[in-house]
Amino acid sequence: MARFLIRLVINALALWLTTLLVAGVSVVSYDPGDNFATVLTYLLVALIFGVVNGFVGTAIRIVAFPLYILTLGLISLIVNGLMLLLSAWVSGLFGFGLIVDGFWWGVLGAVVLSLFSWLISIVLWPMFGGEKRP
Repeated sequence: MARFLIRLVINALALWLTTLLVAGVSVVSYDPGDNFATVLTYLLVALIFGVVNGFVGTAIRIVAFPLYILTLGLISLIVNGLMLLLSAWVSGLFGFGLIVDGFWWGVLGAVVLSLFSWLISIVLWPMFGGEKRP
């Protein structure tokens, strides 16, 4: 459970940094004037992204395995961009959340998000007693 919560916070922080860096990716809070609501929105969007990436992304990666081999893994950029777009669509159903301006913004956002998530994991994971990165 602790590992899940740490991973959720890491992804929310990476998402926040991504929205600061990538112009085509933003998050709309359900109450923009409230800081607690904004933090909660980032955590909810990170949860949605994790669920979408965990279930749908895994299924796509299994089915598209020959394409991964054929393209030497470059198709993962497209798949990750699509997962970010799907997360934006799902969070939009709730009336708040992730907004991605287009497919290529989704691809760029997914690349930046994964880099930030990786960097934050390297920094934060040892602080919580983990010997290995998640």
